[in-house]
Amino acid sequence: MKAIFCTKYGPPEVLQIKEIEKPVPGDNEVLVKVHATTAHIGDTKIRRLEPGLGPVKDFFFKPMMRIMLGFKGPRNKILGMELAGDVEAVGKDVTLFKPGDPVFASTEFRMGAYVEYCCIPENGILAIKPTNMTYEEAAPVSNGGLTALISLRKANIQRGQKVLIYGASGSAGTYAVQIARHFGAEVTAVCSTANLVMVKSLGADKVIDYTREDFTQSSDTYDVIFDAVGKIAPPKRKKSLKKTGIYLSVFDLSGNIKLKVKDLICLKELCEAGKLRTVIDKYYPMEHIVEAHRYVEKGHKRGNVVITVK
Repeated sequence: MKAIFCTKYGPPEVLQIKEIEKPVPGDNEVLVKVHATTAHIGDTKIRRLEPGLGPVKDFFFKPMMRIMLGFKGPRNKILGMELAGDVEAVGKDVTLFKPGDPVFASTEFRMGAYVEYCCIPENGILAIKPTNMTYEEAAPVSNGGLTALISLRKANIQRGQKVLIYGASGSAGTYAVQIARHFGAEVTAVCSTANLVMVKSLGADKVIDYTREDFTQSSDTYDVIFDAVGKIAPPKRKKSLKKTGIYLSVFDLSGNIKLKVKDLICLKELCEAGKLRTVIDKYYPMEHIVEAHRYVEKGHKRGNVVITVK
């Protein structure tokens, strides 16, 4: 089968397609024939060994990343955190899935989704795909959607509260706008000019163009600020929060989020109820993974960049 290897830390060109043996599922594993995965921002950061926390924090955090991920290159040579496909085979002890089941899954920091076939533990973050979604639409929900859901739950949002989503046009941001609305919040979304209409269509009550307006200069304050890109400076956070307000950042939560399959099933139900949809910017075939990573690194993608696997 084909698999995309990250041969070392570096630019997108370090990603190479190689032929490897098709895996065989263990007793408690499911073998998934992958139809779609994504070029996730997390994949690009691991590939280039760049946390993206700012020059000072990156300087101190990079050595820790080498310890966690590998010194000269990732220990897990195959990247990819989210996928959707069909169950090809199951181990002898598997009871929840059967061959032919359409599924979606997060491989978390074990990664390994950049392949034609992937083995996933039956008790992993794996569930039946939403019936009203394509494989390409479902794959990003398993990580980007989960990140948004678990992050916002930490704030215990109450109906009528004011929530600001900063970076509302990215993967976690687009899901966060919809999930916050589902929780009953009054949502203000911050994004660039090109994405105002798209973000408004997701249910935001108000949209702010950060290229023309600094939301912290307004007298408006919020019960919750979710920084979906981790770029709001600390002084600005405090200025726009109510006294009892809560600030959440994807960077503060990254690596500390315990994903649960029940949350993936919750998102599946929201998708099937028409309350959650996936925004896809571009599709790339597996063979164009270098171009996909290069595009994501520009920092202007809308929603998700999907990799199709055939």
